[in-house]
Amino acid sequence: MVKTVALVVAAGRGRRFGGDLPKQYARLGAHTVLRHTVKRLLEHPGVDAVGCVIHPDDRALYDVALDGLDLLAPVNGGETRQDSVRLGLKGLSQLKPKKVLIHDAARPFVSQALIQGVIDALDEHPGALPSVAVADTLKRGHHGLIEDTVSREGLYRAQTPQGFRFDDILKAHEAFAGQELTDDAQLFERAGLTVALTPGAEDNFKITSQEDLMRAERLLVAQNEARTETRMGQGFDVHRLEDGVGDGAFVTLCGVEIAHSRSLVGHSDADVALHALTDALLGAIGAGDIGAHFPPSDPQWKGVSSDRFVRHGAQLVHDRGGEIVNVDITLICEAPKIGPHRDVMVARVAEILAIAEDRVSVKATTTEGLGYTGRGEGIAAQAMASVRLPI
Repeated sequence: MVKTVALVVAAGRGRRFGGDLPKQYARLGAHTVLRHTVKRLLEHPGVDAVGCVIHPDDRALYDVALDGLDLLAPVNGGETRQDSVRLGLKGLSQLKPKKVLIHDAARPFVSQALIQGVIDALDEHPGALPSVAVADTLKRGHHGLIEDTVSREGLYRAQTPQGFRFDDILKAHEAFAGQELTDDAQLFERAGLTVALTPGAEDNFKITSQEDLMRAERLLVAQNEARTETRMGQGFDVHRLEDGVGDGAFVTLCGVEIAHSRSLVGHSDADVALHALTDALLGAIGAGDIGAHFPPSDPQWKGVSSDRFVRHGAQLVHDRGGEIVNVDITLICEAPKIGPHRDVMVARVAEILAIAEDRVSVKATTTEGLGYTGRGEGIAAQAMASVRLPI
């Protein structure tokens, strides 16, 4: 049974916004403003269905913007916002919802608490409107001069979603069709029905200009950062060197084959750098070590390219909704010389992880002739990985 439906009004042209696209289809981070708005409503457990009212010329934009989301079929809007809402409400009639939330497409930061406040208020009132008390001093002007100071006591800035009992708001829209009213709550006022004030939020602002979009970008970045944490992981590995056979000896480091007089020994391709990097990625998300995922006793990993191990670690990060921020690899050996191959190594690691090259660092050092690396008996590697995960 459908109890509460959200109707997103997305049929406007947004002439004050400027640009080639209506503001609801402008990019905000990785998605459109409209997709951000709709997802906020879809994610609320008290909203049973979400539908949009769109301009008939925008169907292709709509289909791309909301691809993959479970929505009601869109309804074409009318000449004015009031016409669009009325048409959208008629489109919901077959669902017979008890409550409807009417929301502006260009308010992408509506919170779950704000939505809940409106839904709850409809249990006791026929209408509910989220609002923010006016805090600024108000002046009435005339011909560029102050004419009077207006008391701000009891004044509020109206926001959306405005909530109504469905039958009441549909009747009100049908009764006052053709009249120019500022919002849906004003229809209720004309019909003599009460509208409760519920808490709004400063972040629930409406994007009407390019400056608003820039503000929205800053807020989106801040909200994303607040919902994530950065973790660090480290890895260390060592493989011994043995004499090569003929002129074809080489070592594989960071996925790059380098001609050398000796070869690294290991169950896979013995890429000590990528093994350390795999452990760093696994360590950052608390997923054990490379041996737990790829046991050396398992014959299927014999001679396999180590980029498979790294890709597996990266996929586990992505499966948790995370992203790799950067990686730092240090090779410890007397030979071969790493410097001539560093750029190719960086490019290869970046390719494996599908991140930008400037997020990859490959360095080398020696132990001044000390220990097994100093004596040329083996090559060691250390790696650090930084990942960002949702909290």
